[in-house]
Amino acid sequence: MLLPSAARRPRTALPASLTVVTVTDSITLADRVEDLLPQTQCTKCGYAACRPYAEAVAVGTADYNQCPPGGAEGVARLAALLGKPVIPLNPANGVERPRPIAVIDESLCIGCTLCMQACPVDAILGAPKQMHTVIAELCTGCDLCVAPCPVDCIAMMPVTGVATGWDAWSEEQAKVARERHDQREARLERERNEAEARVAARRAASSASHQPTAAGTATQAGGSEAAAAAASTSPDDAEAGKRAIIQAALERARQKKAELTANGAGPQNTERVSADVQAQIDAAEARRRRLGIDAAEPAQAAPAAETPATPRAPKP
Repeated sequence: MLLPSAARRPRTALPASLTVVTVTDSITLADRVEDLLPQTQCTKCGYAACRPYAEAVAVGTADYNQCPPGGAEGVARLAALLGKPVIPLNPANGVERPRPIAVIDESLCIGCTLCMQACPVDAILGAPKQMHTVIAELCTGCDLCVAPCPVDCIAMMPVTGVATGWDAWSEEQAKVARERHDQREARLERERNEAEARVAARRAASSASHQPTAAGTATQAGGSEAAAAAASTSPDDAEAGKRAIIQAALERARQKKAELTANGAGPQNTERVSADVQAQIDAAEARRRRLGIDAAEPAQAAPAAETPATPRAPKP
């Protein structure tokens, strides 16, 4: 039913202040905050990585002056995004400084891999009981590898002179660091899932091996001595086979270690490893074995009877 002409109002344009805008930008505030962070993943802000800190800033549970690698310019960038005043960097989180990189003293390194596990961007190369080295171009200067080192062989060396904060870092470096951190997190998640799947498969196989089949039950009820003998010896044979495989792998690892030591490529100071340090190494290697990524022998300090590693010739 049409309304009387007096009751109908003409359609008019909305005032400019009420103009409706269709939003197609799906970038959240947390995304924008993260884009302004240097991506060193140093945890100095109090969060596990740059992304959790960005999310906390976006919801207001963290302040925007908690990132020392970003320095004063980083605070100014976040303040402009958030529409807030520029404030000083919170000294509780650290100070703005020239960017350092980690340097490993290879003469002291014992190859424990604890620094590799701590590096958030996989910038350290090495293997269990072998020398480690830092890829300088990828190091973010986060310091996270220093504390876990049981022999204190890692130093942080400034490499940017007097340049600090964003003057000592670049957008391209931040992009690479973020990508490497994301790739590392994906790899760790994949390894955890694969380890859990292996454990579940072993449990299922063990459970199946202990559940007699209907045919086996009927045979046992019939008093078949041959079936009983097979059932009693099969698990032992399987265990013996496993032990043989493990022993062969350990022997190969020992031979490889002896070869490295003879060539002067093994750790140089394993004879001075303390009990506390050895406990840390044992725990690290146990974690690797649980993940199924370590085929080396269990960590142990070199006995006094062993021939000490041949010192490497100094570099020219």
